[in-house]
Amino acid sequence: MNILLPVIIAYLLGSIPSALWIGKLFYNTDIRTKGSGNLGATNTFRVLGPKAGFVVTILDILKGTAATLLPLVMVTDVHPLILGVIAVIGHMFPVFARFKGGKAVATSGGILLGYQWPLFLLAVAVLLIALKITKMVSLSSIILAVVSVIYTIIYTINTGDYLFMAVIFTLATFIIYRHRANIARIRAGTEPKIKW
Repeated sequence: MNILLPVIIAYLLGSIPSALWIGKLFYNTDIRTKGSGNLGATNTFRVLGPKAGFVVTILDILKGTAATLLPLVMVTDVHPLILGVIAVIGHMFPVFARFKGGKAVATSGGILLGYQWPLFLLAVAVLLIALKITKMVSLSSIILAVVSVIYTIIYTINTGDYLFMAVIFTLATFIIYRHRANIARIRAGTEPKIKW
């Protein structure tokens, strides 16, 4: 039970569909029927506006952080990073939203906040800079994933934390794979851009 229960809790935390619930509760809108149909912060910004977008972003980040910090509040043999990854899987395939969720960026960031906060701060800075330059959330997220991998390689050389490197590689793979349709639109020059 000290393995199974934390895993279930981590998955359920990740499965909380913040964008869906915020949309329905406060805007009478099922975000799955608007914009890209994605249950993530980006689509929330586009469909429901900045206030809802920021709230969903924070909630999605905290899902990953909460899962990563579970070993602080309960006895478990599961590594915090593994619980974080399970939360990300819950975010991508949420049981509360018919297993169709977001693209894993914010919840992955939550793992960093709970386990390696300097990389979280770097990730936020990289994302904002990339957004300013490219004006594309999708491309900025992919750039963020690549930079995180580079940082992690350097970090692992100095610390020997190979599990952390494996997790970051896994999260980066999730993020890039979940953006495959965006990559096609970027190449075609049809990817939507944000306005500052």
